Amino acid sequence: MRIEAYLAFSGNCREAFNFYQEIFGGEIKNTETYENKEIDIPDNYRNKWQHAELKGKNFTLLGYDASPDTPLTDGTNIHLGVDMDTENEAKEAFEKLASSGKIHTSFQKTSWGAQYGRCTDKFGIGWMINYKK
Repeated sequence: MRIEAYLAFSGNCREAFNFYQEIFGGEIKNTETYENKEIDIPDNYRNKWQHAELKGKNFTLLGYDASPDTPLTDGTNIHLGVDMDTENEAKEAFEKLASSGKIHTSFQKTSWGAQYGRCTDKFGIGWMINYKK
């Protein structure tokens, strides 16, 4: 069994995935736009991503640009947890995700013996970055 996160965006999925690729690496694959789809969608939305995948070592993020008539609310009921391989990678990823976003828990040593930080990025996605030897 494998669980994958599927993220919804309001027209900036491409920008978000490029941002996440910069931080976590991997390859953006299987992108599809709304072009030539028989869907009632505005013409200026045809170049938006109807589906995209960011695949890397030990992770897959899926995402899409929800159609403009689909209401999206930045939620607090989900955070993506990432266990990084080194403390430096964890701190760097946290700082990039938190820049232009909101820090909820500063990147710091925890009671469970890890380095950890929690933030919401500029796209409204919650992240928990963790490193433990």
